[in-house]
Amino acid sequence: MRLHTKITAAVVGVAASAVAMTAVAQHSGHGSTPAPPAPTTGKQAVPISMDELHRHGGVPRGWKFTLPAGDPKAGREVFGKLECYKCHEVKPDFPRGERGAGDVGPELTGMGGHHPAEYFAQSIVDPNAVILAGTGYVGADGRSVMPDYRDSVTFTELVDLVAYLKSLGGGAHATHGAAPLREQTAGPYRLRVEYRAADGHAHHAGTAGAAGHLMAFISDTTTGEPVPYLPVSAVITAGKGSSRTVRLMPMVSDDGFHYGADVTVPPGTTRLTLNVGRAVIKTAGAAAGRFGKPVTVSFHWGE
Repeated sequence: MRLHTKITAAVVGVAASAVAMTAVAQHSGHGSTPAPPAPTTGKQAVPISMDELHRHGGVPRGWKFTLPAGDPKAGREVFGKLECYKCHEVKPDFPRGERGAGDVGPELTGMGGHHPAEYFAQSIVDPNAVILAGTGYVGADGRSVMPDYRDSVTFTELVDLVAYLKSLGGGAHATHGAAPLREQTAGPYRLRVEYRAADGHAHHAGTAGAAGHLMAFISDTTTGEPVPYLPVSAVITAGKGSSRTVRLMPMVSDDGFHYGADVTVPPGTTRLTLNVGRAVIKTAGAAAGRFGKPVTVSFHWGE
């Protein structure tokens, strides 16, 4: 069913409906009209009791809002309808020549792999939540120059537009120079790798001789929480038969808890492999045994 309400009402409605339907399903006896099936998000639904729901503050443990799947083709039409191309170039769909005089905005070519869907959605409905520093991006009042589109799109259009932005991967590289999001799930872990070169920016690889900072963020797929007390190492492979193993130590920084090391990931690096050993701390309850097996994950590296 297509939602024709404005985005603010739609988002509130979706949240309220979810709570209401859960309550009706578990507390009412009969006579209620069955709710229509929810759109699929590609994830397997896991039943949860009402007691467990409230035990963790009204949400499942490790919960976060996940945007439903959308239609990239329909989202491209929404991008054109809203004239987003006047500020944001997308090659080859919306080249720079279509931008209006004086309009400015980050190029979105290849941006799909750099941010999660929910970040794109927030940028559209609340552009001042995160303000990108840059010439022309911030107005004299200190707020983002990007319009607020919450009264301009339906919820379905928002979902489709985000799906289009997420589809902008395809091997193209965004102009901000950041490396694509490298994240995988293996065993009980969600593993994300970032490399910050000596200049402080995220890159594919560093300048020869200049040490950067390699970070591995390892969280529990069930709770979403970081998993400490793991022996972690990284194998940096550059060229045929050339590899280096680096031990990553647990640490806390402005980036949060992660396993890291000051090391150079040189140009020409083709693969980075994370080796995660069994936890060196006792686990109990539902977590008992979950972190008892080693996990190895490889990430493609390079241009």
